[in-house]
Amino acid sequence: MPNSYFQFKQFRVEQEQCAMKVCTDSCVFGAYVEVAQAQRILDIGTGTGLLALMVAQRSKAEIDAVEINPEAQVQAAENFGASPWADRLHLHPHSLQEFAKENQQPYDVILSNPPFFLSSLKSGNKAKDTAKHTGDLLFEDILAFAAQHLTPDGQLHLLLPPAEAKHFEQLAAGFGLFRAHSLEVFTRLGGKCIRHIQTYTRTATPAPTAQTFYIREADAVTYSLQFIQLLQPYYLLF
Repeated sequence: MPNSYFQFKQFRVEQEQCAMKVCTDSCVFGAYVEVAQAQRILDIGTGTGLLALMVAQRSKAEIDAVEINPEAQVQAAENFGASPWADRLHLHPHSLQEFAKENQQPYDVILSNPPFFLSSLKSGNKAKDTAKHTGDLLFEDILAFAAQHLTPDGQLHLLLPPAEAKHFEQLAAGFGLFRAHSLEVFTRLGGKCIRHIQTYTRTATPAPTAQTFYIREADAVTYSLQFIQLLQPYYLLF
């Protein structure tokens, strides 16, 4: 059974009430996205608040976080309030669609680890299905919001499985957003690619760049140097 919390070096994520727990690929995402110069950041579908907390640790930005699930709202609010950055973390207990109607803020960075299952069978667990399936938060909703609220030089960052990442990229061009870079995350050296971390901007890049990232070495046990260096500011293990 998963722990009721995940302890990082500078903060703790309580997760007992959330369907989606802290996971390795989300931690890679939160540690990887560039936020140092951002003045305002939005986390869409914050869940436990993990991504918002991770980017708060290495930025001075004001951070808004949107979450539709009532249990996750309570959990995120508690995690934000207990963190060293409580004064910069702002929870909005709404759907993105509702938030879009009232928001007047431009964002330098928008990030999301969104529901991504487009057609797979649902489990029957409403909270988990909301977190995993695109029924309440469509890719088009994220793109429409980003197209309207990103600053001219702003960046949209997504964490998605490979097939869904390809689909998202195809949709993005219709909203005037273009992939500039992707990080392909593999379970281990020689293993399976499980996630793409994609970066979108308003400027079309003739040749978007791509890099590979391995969580573990070929033995599937030892963490890679890439992983250790990236997560060192966060993981107690390092």
